[in-house]
Amino acid sequence: MIRAKELIHFLKKKKINFFTGVPDSVTKEFSNELEKNNSIKNIITANEGSSVAMAAGYYLAQKKIPCVYMQNSGLGNAINPLSSICHKKVYSIPVLIMIGWRGSPSSNDEPQHEVMGKITKKILTLLKIKHCVIKNKNDLKKLNNLIIHCKKKNEPIGCLVERNIFEKNDNITKKNNSFKLTRSEFIKNLLLHIKKNSKIISTTGYTSRELMQIRSALKLKNGRDFYMVGGMGHASILASGYSLYRNNPIICIDGDGSFLMHLGSLHTNGRIKNKNFKHILINNYSHESVGGQKTNIETINIKKLILSFGYKKYLLIKSKSQLKKITKKFLNLAGPIFLEVRVKNHSLKNLMRPKDLIKIKKKFMI
Repeated sequence: MIRAKELIHFLKKKKINFFTGVPDSVTKEFSNELEKNNSIKNIITANEGSSVAMAAGYYLAQKKIPCVYMQNSGLGNAINPLSSICHKKVYSIPVLIMIGWRGSPSSNDEPQHEVMGKITKKILTLLKIKHCVIKNKNDLKKLNNLIIHCKKKNEPIGCLVERNIFEKNDNITKKNNSFKLTRSEFIKNLLLHIKKNSKIISTTGYTSRELMQIRSALKLKNGRDFYMVGGMGHASILASGYSLYRNNPIICIDGDGSFLMHLGSLHTNGRIKNKNFKHILINNYSHESVGGQKTNIETINIKKLILSFGYKKYLLIKSKSQLKKITKKFLNLAGPIFLEVRVKNHSLKNLMRPKDLIKIKKKFMI
């Protein structure tokens, strides 16, 4: 194992002082340590491709190596700028990519992580990105050699970190907000009021897991669910695609991190103008499931944004007293309609995970 603080100190000694990326549960100790460190610059972006592009901009301005952090599923977002901007045959820009290696061969992980886990090193190899795996302090020697190579050849390098490699930091506390409502209270209320033929597409993370657990525990039968166990940022556009060929209510439950990741989807959702499309944003201002880092969404006027993209109506729930009335109104209005629900950082304990994904898909499609 290795301490996140120790790794950051090592990188600073190598004059790597600029960090940008998307937080991940595998490397959450690293991300949270970055947020506490005032001697470096750390910027959380909406998606991993943006992180790589920002890092390239930093290099062009400072001629210094930046560090981009992400989970390996985020490599999909990052491939374009890595191959068409930073690659040694294009602009030859040196970047250190710190990757949380979900689904590594030595781990027992979820199906969506196993797929990417098996091909992560192959993707890096195809991109001609030299890389190493960090498991303990001694592996910093390998990383040191890669950084030397990065500086000499002006090309990206990668560093893979498996789960449970960073020492746990019990002092980390999630940043809370002033909201009182919980995500689980809203989901329960929603399930009690939806029509029998409703379809729900829920974003990855705690949202899908709580939806599944609440439905199971309370034996609520109305509607059928499709849990986005991966594909962060794509829940609303998937729901929009489904709504094109169905007349029954299609409800997307989004999270603020997912919502921000691919904002262009909102324009498509609004432009299509499907009456059965209903979009919910459960907003707690944080990447709660991967460590509680801020999404900074509170700086956005979501109502003006949504309406400018063509949604017909924006509704807001901020308290328990508003739950039933506004939820019923939301469900009865024609879409595309948007509901923002502001909740505190809180999740149910011992959450189950969707397992038989093919069965879930088939049941949803009935």
